[in-house]
Amino acid sequence: MNLATRYMGLSLQNPLIASASPLTGELDAIRRLEDAEAGAVVLPSIFEEQIRAEQERWERLTAAGTESFPEALTYFPDPSAYRVGPDRYLELIREAVEAVDIPIVASLNGVTSEGWISYAQGIEEAGADGLELNIYFLATDLSEEGQAVEERYLQIVRTVRAEVSLPLAVKLLPAFSSLGNMARRLIEAGAQALVLFNRFYQPEIDLAALRLVDDLVLSHRSQTRLPLFWIRHLRGQIDGSLAASSGVESAREAIQYLLAGADVVMTTSALLREGIPHMKRLVGGLRDWMEEHGFVSVDAIRGLLSREHLAKTEPAARARYIDILQRYPAEQGLWD
Repeated sequence: MNLATRYMGLSLQNPLIASASPLTGELDAIRRLEDAEAGAVVLPSIFEEQIRAEQERWERLTAAGTESFPEALTYFPDPSAYRVGPDRYLELIREAVEAVDIPIVASLNGVTSEGWISYAQGIEEAGADGLELNIYFLATDLSEEGQAVEERYLQIVRTVRAEVSLPLAVKLLPAFSSLGNMARRLIEAGAQALVLFNRFYQPEIDLAALRLVDDLVLSHRSQTRLPLFWIRHLRGQIDGSLAASSGVESAREAIQYLLAGADVVMTTSALLREGIPHMKRLVGGLRDWMEEHGFVSVDAIRGLLSREHLAKTEPAARARYIDILQRYPAEQGLWD
């Protein structure tokens, strides 16, 4: 049974990846994920604005009172010994690369061109095997046109690509008017892979307190439908890897993504719910299903149900939609 696959030019022992989360931010957890058969690990995103805020707090703290009491500077450690900025993140990369044999992919969310470049260069120098560009931008400005939003994404990829040689993945939101075209242009701009999809923060409203509720809702299997749709349609249409993200609770969802055409399948919520050992159950479930159905490799099932593979036999999407609507009342017994 051969579960080996390739993603953004990297060789993986299997297509199950532990995506960015608090679980991937500790060296011990990364070791345990390797033991649980994870094919690769994506570290938590490093956010430029958080680093800048930390540096500014340090500068304000060390500057307080120095005009009146210069000796106050002696109360604090030498700045070179205080690890502000990305130092801790880069150290985690170095330690993880040394500690495990599976690929370590860093994740970066920048704000400025300077930030994207400098942090990407630091990540490459630290030895990461790849870099995921977590371009978390919501176009809420009503005056900003869609073309400008698209160009912002493309320019980030071009900028980082020009400065580092690391394999690059782009984690996308599904909010583009022509997602297929945008996917192709991102690959042409220098990305080796696309992650479908990023989930943006969506607050709830507390009716009693009349306030927004800051909470996190973990993904569930119903959220696989949109990534499945686009992976099926992009498979064979772009010259880059496709990573499925969202809704992976069991091996069932992972297998569906692979059949749709994903090169790898990422999971976070399931590991947060079930713990790191759940990764081994996901890999084992994939292995058992393949053996039961007589498949000897992941390559043998990848894209079997993609649009590329079924193009000659699959009816048009609009025709299928109408047919389903017409069948639904009878199938649900609504006419009985």
